[in-house]
Amino acid sequence: MAAALLDLHLRSYGAARSSDRHEFGQLVLPVSGEVALEIEGRQARLDPLRVAVVAPGAWHSQCSPVANRSLIVDLGPDTFAQGPWQRLLEQPFGAIGPAARKLVEFMGIMAATAPPAPSVLAGWTPLLLDTLVLGAPAPSSRLAALLARIEAEPGLPWTTEAMARACSLSVSRLHALFREERDSTPHDWLLDCRLRHACEWLRATARPVAEIALAAGFSEQSALTRAMRRAMDTTPAAYRRAYRENLSNQQ
Repeated sequence: MAAALLDLHLRSYGAARSSDRHEFGQLVLPVSGEVALEIEGRQARLDPLRVAVVAPGAWHSQCSPVANRSLIVDLGPDTFAQGPWQRLLEQPFGAIGPAARKLVEFMGIMAATAPPAPSVLAGWTPLLLDTLVLGAPAPSSRLAALLARIEAEPGLPWTTEAMARACSLSVSRLHALFREERDSTPHDWLLDCRLRHACEWLRATARPVAEIALAAGFSEQSALTRAMRRAMDTTPAAYRRAYRENLSNQQ
């Protein structure tokens, strides 16, 4: 997403009404209970089948006499200038269809245990916005969600075919999207992603190289070594050693 701000909170509201106003927008997505919400004089009672969209700068207040939990998604103001998402500002309250409900339930379960990783949130949010507006995510949003998933789990046995299945696209359409959105191919992007993770772990941890290779998605240590030689003209051991020597010289 191009917006500078993207954050998510899991909140509960009490019986006392509280008011607020901020320069960023918000989605209010109840996952349990009900919430009475007022936005610039318009009122509605939200439940897990209804969403509220708080426009940037809009006064809003909320309260609830019953137990409740809601996902609150903070969105930079530029978010609503992107394609069809601006239509969300036309109606502050709307229904949540089955597809969007599944996305909300998924994120509600994740957020209840730990804050989602930024890459996961960045992939999930375009899917949700597309689904709220269009009923189904656009191909570019499916690609963003796929990339976020791979960034979170590079060690899974990703192939071009598996990547295409994960975002419900044909292999040829996936290749076209990568050319349009990333100026790359699925294979080249995946290799770069795995190398970035491997290099990060080589710098930041003392994990054995063989373990890092598997975690990053390489079949074995020698596969990582070959990939780093081709792409960076170095080896995992030499890369780690050079980084540590440089760090020591700076201290």
